Amino acid sequence: MTFGDQPAYLRVASDLREKIANGALPPHARLPSQARIREEYGVSDTVALEARKVLMAEGLVEGRSGSGTYVRERPVPRPIARSGYRPAGGASPFRQEQAVEGVRGTWESASEQEPATAVTAERLGVEVGERVMRTRYVYRDGGEPMMLSTSWEPLAVTGRTPVMLPEEGPLGGCGVVERMAAIDVVVDNVVEEVSARPGVAGELMALGGVPGHVVLVIERTYYASGRAVETADVVVPADRYKLAYHLPVR
Repeated sequence: MTFGDQPAYLRVASDLREKIANGALPPHARLPSQARIREEYGVSDTVALEARKVLMAEGLVEGRSGSGTYVRERPVPRPIARSGYRPAGGASPFRQEQAVEGVRGTWESASEQEPATAVTAERLGVEVGERVMRTRYVYRDGGEPMMLSTSWEPLAVTGRTPVMLPEEGPLGGCGVVERMAAIDVVVDNVVEEVSARPGVAGELMALGGVPGHVVLVIERTYYASGRAVETADVVVPADRYKLAYHLPVR
């Protein structure tokens, strides 16, 4: 399909998008009204409305009750450093990694045991219903929520050990590699798969986003001699952050 073959509402949305990109419609500027779009582009009210809906779904504009639709200020995405894992140093890998970018990272967490779901069991290579430790995190950059994470560890590996709770005990907050080493489990590989999707309501509420915003999802699994010892889903708002991988050359 060529540009000329696109539905009229997409052509209008494309032109308005270009005006936002080149500054003709700067941040906080009022988007042309539905009547103005209809007149300027020679389209129907329905087409004008659908074009505005496209821009709103893309997060380029926002509606203000009783006032109209305005161009949103687009933040410059800041990097979230990813380095796989680092040698043991006593600090959280998150704190170490974000220090590379000059970020003051803090986080909140909560852990509880649960039976492994079919998805978690497949990723960890355990039976459905086997007990795992689930830990949920909210990571912050100077107080602003920047990343969510949910991790699962098989209690067959960590149960009844000093590292059973990831954020408590003598190695609380030190990261998977160092914690596993303390119980003679040597992590030798980590796999991260990155995808993008619309954020769900709970995620966007926690991250300070709005409906329709896209999030990056990192599906990460740590392995020790081929056995998965931790898996996690990391969720990052794509409009505010980008992933920056720091990988050693061996």
